[in-house]
Amino acid sequence: MKQKKIIAGIGELLWDKFPEGKHIGGAPANFIHYTKARVADSFLVSSVGIDKDGKDILKKLTKLGLALSYIGQDIKHPTGAVDVTVDNNGIPEYIINKNVAWDFISWSDKLKKLAQKADAVCFGSLGQRAEKSRKTIKQFLSHTSESCLRVFDVNLRQNFFNKNIIHNSLTLANVLKLNDEELLVVSGLFSFSGSEKELCKQIIETFDLKVLALTKGDKGSRLISKTENSFHSGFPVKVIDTVGAGDSFTAALTVGLLENESLEKINEDANRLASEVCARKGAAF
Repeated sequence: MKQKKIIAGIGELLWDKFPEGKHIGGAPANFIHYTKARVADSFLVSSVGIDKDGKDILKKLTKLGLALSYIGQDIKHPTGAVDVTVDNNGIPEYIINKNVAWDFISWSDKLKKLAQKADAVCFGSLGQRAEKSRKTIKQFLSHTSESCLRVFDVNLRQNFFNKNIIHNSLTLANVLKLNDEELLVVSGLFSFSGSEKELCKQIIETFDLKVLALTKGDKGSRLISKTENSFHSGFPVKVIDTVGAGDSFTAALTVGLLENESLEKINEDANRLASEVCARKGAAF
C-alpha cells in the first residue's frame, strides 16, 4: 500500500486442535495475520483466558509480530478451542467449545478510538453467538467512519447463528463475503429465490452493499458490485486442508478494495493467496 491503512478484525480467537497438534485459529485472527502480511496496520480485537492456552496464544502472536493491544484477558472464562478433523478431501469439520473468553469481549474507550480510525473492519456471525461480544461488535461497527469498509464474512458454524444476527450484520456491513453453501442458507432466511447471480443481486440490493464476494471452493469465486461482475476459476492446487483459506481470501479482498483495485485483479490475487493456504497445513500460523 502507498500509505498504511488501519484494519481491524473482531471476534473469535482460539486454538484449532488437530489430532497431531494445535494451530492458532478463528476467522478474525487468520484475517489479521494475512492483512498484516500484505502491509497493513492490522489489529485483532478479541479475548483469551489466563490459562496456559491463553498464554501460549499471546506468545505466538507476539512471535508473529501481531499487536496484543486489543486482546483482553478474561479471568473467568477459558481460552477458546475447537476440535478439528479433516476428511480425505481436506475439508475440515469443527466442534466449537462454548462459554469461552472470546464470547465475552468487553467494550472500552480504547476500542472506540480504534473503530473511529479504522479503514476496514472484518467481523462474522460466529463471534456474535454470545450477547456480550455481539453488543461489543455492534458498538465497534457503529463507531466506524462512513468510508470504513465493514466486511461481514458470514462464517456460519454449527447452530451459532440466526436470522436476526445475519440481518443486523448485513445492515451494518457494506461488503459481504460468503461461500456457495452459505449463500443458500442466507437466501433461505430472507426467502430469496432464483439463480446464483439472482440471489447475489437480491442481497446486494436489499442491503445496499458495495461488493459481494462469493467463494465456490475448487470452482473459483465471483465478485459482484452494482456495476461489475468478475468470475475467476481458481488455481489448481493439491489441497492439504482448507483451514484459513476463506479468511485469506477475505484479507486479499479487503486490501484490494482499500487499494481501489479492479474486481478482476482482486479476484485473481485472492484466489492465488487462498490456493497457497490450501497447500499448507492449518491457517499457516
